[in-house]
Amino acid sequence: MKTIVVGIGNPILGDDGVGIHIIRNLQKTHEYPDHICFEEAATGGMNLVDLIHGFDKAILIDAVSFDEKEKGLVELYCLDSFSTLHATNPHDVSFPEALSLAHQLGDKEIPKEICILGVNIKANPSEFSESLSPLIQKSVSTAVRMIDELLKNNMSKNT
Repeated sequence: MKTIVVGIGNPILGDDGVGIHIIRNLQKTHEYPDHICFEEAATGGMNLVDLIHGFDKAILIDAVSFDEKEKGLVELYCLDSFSTLHATNPHDVSFPEALSLAHQLGDKEIPKEICILGVNIKANPSEFSESLSPLIQKSVSTAVRMIDELLKNNMSKNT
């Protein structure tokens, strides 16, 4: 099963870059077979659909913002939990909209399984920083463990 793991975010907007930090940490500390691919994405919408095209499974890692949930909380979500995925701009569509469009156009190479590992951050980070806040930095190791477990389960299904 070809799997792609994508760290999403803006690496110069502090906590918004948590997906990028997690993917880099995972690549430094773990080794996986060739059928598991790792990518960084500072984009969403159609570009993200293009990135996951041709894979059987996609694990997306991104900052999320739910006011009612504890900051730094790491959770696994299904795609239906979001009306948008990652910040969109006026020249693009949200990731769920892009997936819907791809399906309507008959694209058969979109992953059958897409899950999102979200780290809850303060809404709309607006300060430039290449570092994560201490609270969100603590969440990185939790996220890495969760992704490693997902990938190990994926690998055991392939054998």
